[in-house]
Amino acid sequence: MAQPRFDLRDIRFVMHEQLAAVPTLQAYAAHAELDRDTMDAMLDEAERTARELIAPLNAPGDKQGCRLDADGNVRTPDGYKEAYKAFVDGGWIALGAPAEFGGLGMPHVMEAALGEMVTGACPAFSMYPGLTRGAVNLLRHFAPASYRGTVCQKMHSGEWGGTMCLTEPGAGSDVGENRTRARPSGEPGVYLLEGEKIFISSGDHDLTDNIIHLVLARTPGSPDGTKGLSIFMVPKVEFDFETGALGARNGIYVEKIEEKMGIHGSATCALSLGARGPCKGWLIGDERQGMEIMFHMMNEARLEVGVQGMSGAALAYQYAVQYAKERIQGVKIDEFGKDGAKKVAIIDHADVRRMLMWQKVHVEALRSLLYTVALRLEQAHLETDPQKAREHKGFVELMTPIVKSYGSDKGFESCVSAIQVHGGYGYTGEFPVEQIARDTKIASIYEGTNGIQAMDLLGRKLTKGQGVLLMNWLAEATATLEAAKAHPELADAVLQIEKARDGLGASAMHLGGLGLQGDRPGAMLCAVPFLNQFGNVALAVEAARQATVALGALSADGLPEAEQRFYRGKIANLKFYVGFVLPEATALGRVIRGGDRSCLDEGIWG
Repeated sequence: MAQPRFDLRDIRFVMHEQLAAVPTLQAYAAHAELDRDTMDAMLDEAERTARELIAPLNAPGDKQGCRLDADGNVRTPDGYKEAYKAFVDGGWIALGAPAEFGGLGMPHVMEAALGEMVTGACPAFSMYPGLTRGAVNLLRHFAPASYRGTVCQKMHSGEWGGTMCLTEPGAGSDVGENRTRARPSGEPGVYLLEGEKIFISSGDHDLTDNIIHLVLARTPGSPDGTKGLSIFMVPKVEFDFETGALGARNGIYVEKIEEKMGIHGSATCALSLGARGPCKGWLIGDERQGMEIMFHMMNEARLEVGVQGMSGAALAYQYAVQYAKERIQGVKIDEFGKDGAKKVAIIDHADVRRMLMWQKVHVEALRSLLYTVALRLEQAHLETDPQKAREHKGFVELMTPIVKSYGSDKGFESCVSAIQVHGGYGYTGEFPVEQIARDTKIASIYEGTNGIQAMDLLGRKLTKGQGVLLMNWLAEATATLEAAKAHPELADAVLQIEKARDGLGASAMHLGGLGLQGDRPGAMLCAVPFLNQFGNVALAVEAARQATVALGALSADGLPEAEQRFYRGKIANLKFYVGFVLPEATALGRVIRGGDRSCLDEGIWG
């Protein structure tokens, strides 16, 4: 089986040549000591860790899966415990953690790069440290001082794990339907929880000594819906707040491990609270503040889902290119029917080139967008100028549903295309792309399905501040396109992107008008088409930005042939995208403004 390949060359291109991440971050006191050599050394080590330590777990873990022992504890696939310990010892869980918790304090953009490689290597394994990182970041901001330091140190060190527990049977994505109850125990800040949670990633495992669950529940007298939810810290094992010493088993137990399409090495659990004994939970924040606090973790998780979609696409693309260069089948179309025509590698066939180019441009444009969002997220946290901080935060808010949804959808489509390149072999377990597709599909479902993300984009992000987030993005996109248009070689492509940008603005105005008229069903009917139109145009802007940087790099003397090929590939990306992909934005705009409502007709559904 082919070995995984991670595109460090393109990662460095985005980091250094496109984003100038080091000098940008050095402007802030928190990263004044950051240097490129350190970042590059960490990227090299992250790639080696992903390739040598984690990737070997992927196929065996998929086949073996997780299992529930006689005592009700989850056992992860063989090799996970040893790899997790080595991962922890390497300091990777604490990569972005503050120094006070033993972390390296690296920026979000470095975490995105690590996430891409580790998730690409084994998405099931990556979820254990990923959930822990998200949970501890929430606790660092909102947990009471009485236990914050102890818990955060244990989690950042990798000794304890973490989860978030939202979903309940019958409720699905409608978090407001949660029925888990929390009643005061008589001990200040401590409640007794009773209920069920399902689809809980990392809900139990044998990688850590303890697991800290973040649970949404409803206290007595709370109203229905999301406004009545509170959030609690519910440890698997109780502990001493000062020392972290473990005590009695808490009453949160695994009832079953969900049988899934993919990510079999990730323990997705159904949990019961209070059914086998008292389940204690410690209130975080105030009562009924649960959703406000939980969104801190959910928004971060949505960005990580985008990384998951892109990382699966990136690895599938690398496998597809490798296979296409090695698989000999057919003759060149110009030689078809000629005597003595030689068989060629399938990469010489036009349709295979089309499929590979579609994958290439989507992977590289998504990487560009994701790393940009990660850098802007860091700037939003560090910026002392209130106006600049708002602009960075607004960019991240607007892009989050696009990164999550468009990244996961196009990531999966890229995996499907990689299977197609492999032909019949791609449909079998003999080659890795079928597993990558199965593992990647979940990204469009969890952390709020992509339809919900589209509704959030249309109903909340576009209406915020009378459309200021979209207007700011359009202004930034226009500046990017103006810089690209200065290069004659890119001018025709940029003209097409400008038309698509204007079409996106027209769609936004049209849907906004429906909202003002009170036609919410008509507007939300087009929420997903609008998000896809936005994503399509956003990636075109990213491709233009990369092509502009590449053209500047090509002007240098003495570039090695491999480097010239790399940069010319960025220009080819833009031209292919404009020719083969961008027209979808125009079609989606026509769908949105067309006004068809036939699927809303009650008479056809019985």
